[in-house]
Amino acid sequence: MLSKVLSYGVSGIQAYPVEIEVDINRGLPSVTIVGLPDSAVKESRERVKSAIKNSGFNYPDDRITISLAPADTKKEGPAFDLAIALGILGASGQLNQRNLLDYVFLGELSLEGALRSIKGGLPIGLAIAEDKIKSLVLPKDNGYEAALVRQVNIYPVNNLREVVNFLSEPQIISPLKINLEEIFKSLQNYELDFQEVKGQTHVKRGLEVAVAGGHNVLLIGPPGSGKTMLAKRIPTIMPEMSLEEALETTRIHSVIGLVKNGIIATRPFRSPHHTISDVAMVGGGSIPKPGEISLSHNGVLFLDELPEFHRDVLEVLRQPLEDGLITVSRAIKSLSFPSKFMLVAAMNPCPCGYYTDPRRQCRCTPTKIQNYLSKISGPLLDRIDIHIEVPSLKYRELTDQAPAEPSSQIKKRINKARQIQKQRFSDKKIFSNAQMTHREIKKFCTLNKEASDLLKMAINELGFSARAYDKILKVSRTIADLANSEEILVEHVSEAIQYRTLDRQLWG
Repeated sequence: MLSKVLSYGVSGIQAYPVEIEVDINRGLPSVTIVGLPDSAVKESRERVKSAIKNSGFNYPDDRITISLAPADTKKEGPAFDLAIALGILGASGQLNQRNLLDYVFLGELSLEGALRSIKGGLPIGLAIAEDKIKSLVLPKDNGYEAALVRQVNIYPVNNLREVVNFLSEPQIISPLKINLEEIFKSLQNYELDFQEVKGQTHVKRGLEVAVAGGHNVLLIGPPGSGKTMLAKRIPTIMPEMSLEEALETTRIHSVIGLVKNGIIATRPFRSPHHTISDVAMVGGGSIPKPGEISLSHNGVLFLDELPEFHRDVLEVLRQPLEDGLITVSRAIKSLSFPSKFMLVAAMNPCPCGYYTDPRRQCRCTPTKIQNYLSKISGPLLDRIDIHIEVPSLKYRELTDQAPAEPSSQIKKRINKARQIQKQRFSDKKIFSNAQMTHREIKKFCTLNKEASDLLKMAINELGFSARAYDKILKVSRTIADLANSEEILVEHVSEAIQYRTLDRQLWG
């Protein structure tokens, strides 16, 4: 007897339909799965067999053939367990197949028949919304995640027996409905705050400018100066995520299985260790999965101890920083993942860390310092607009009881500056000053004579490179936006120049 069940698989961050056919014929007991299954799918034979028996059903002692269509697409993961089990029950006459093709089934089965959570619930829900069948049965742990898609009826279940009962009497389980806006708003809270950071006023100002204009930033200072502490609080001053951004971010994290509360409502902050490989950074594998740069989409990618990263890992950042997209090519297929993130890097000025510290003596030779700094290539530095020196805190600053400015106050100024940029680039595919090309710089970054003379002196006297010229203009435009100034004034250019002085001191 033959039965058909509908399910879905995930390729990259996109979902595709899978039709599961189960045929049971007389013969020696065996189970054959065809349709390019990976090891996890092949092992479903044992899980499904035990789950069916332990749920109180009979497992047929016949020849069972299971086909996963389309046959030329690699199937991976245990999410097909539930659909395969239902197909076997339907083909063996233990299940009424009348309602079987009215739903999509997903879920990993335990040996006792319970359903475990799966990866990719949200992308599958989004794909089903565009299909004819708009009803999805899946594990209870994935219910809220899939219910973010309002066009789909979500039926969360606990075990195989419950699914069989549901197919006989659909009215026993009601579709899960959630108030998406209310849940999204309740989760938009950060545990950290800039109010907790003592001192470092000029560093906070530099980070405010960086976030306001979407500029990548490099923090340079001795060990223990607070670089990591400052970086972790950057998401708290970024503009609130829109619902569209949240769904896009959740979709990526869902594929990896990192969604806990149904939706990711705060800006991601990813901080990979410096031993990370280039594949883990950009994504990949035999069946490509998103890497760290995609997991930080719409958020912050923080690279601590920047020179300690392998050079090839740093070089692969160049293209996604430019395009906001990473394409991973493999023999089987090529997949693209979004990667619009703010790069925040931190490093010591030398191997020992005390080259710029006035209170500690640096013991590194000039050759060691140069070799250390040369690990960061020029093309990567070209994509970092702001360099900020983070000095060690003095005792007076550490013991100061005066309350620091909270993240909420900084965010208000940043939101106003972002609104100005949104209006400025309303007819372009540009969302912040950092994304301006040479044409936009020429149009929106004109200087008066006083500001132009100051920048000319900086280029000539301080030895700034040509690449620093455009960076200074972009940052000056952002500083002017924060000051709600239509014109870029001399004080705006002066502050922007301060964020490039390490060009001459370290890399000059």
